[in-house]
Amino acid sequence: MAVNRMLLVTAIAAMFAVFVGIVCPNVRAQSMAPAPAPSSDGTSIDQGIAYALMIGALLLTYLIHPLDAFPYGLF
Repeated sequence: MAVNRMLLVTAIAAMFAVFVGIVCPNVRAQSMAPAPAPSSDGTSIDQGIAYALMIGALLLTYLIHPLDAFPYGLF
């Protein structure tokens, strides 16, 4: 008998929690502010190009370095 009552209370509490979770976000009844218009001044594009050039220079350095070090027996 006590188990049935505990299950009933748990089920009611769970239903109440679901109800509150659904209703509480809608209580404010305000619309969200519109997002600002995207603006780009070109700095992110310049930074992306700089990163690509740095990665290219790094790869080129690591590809050429074994050729320079080979006659000295470093590799």
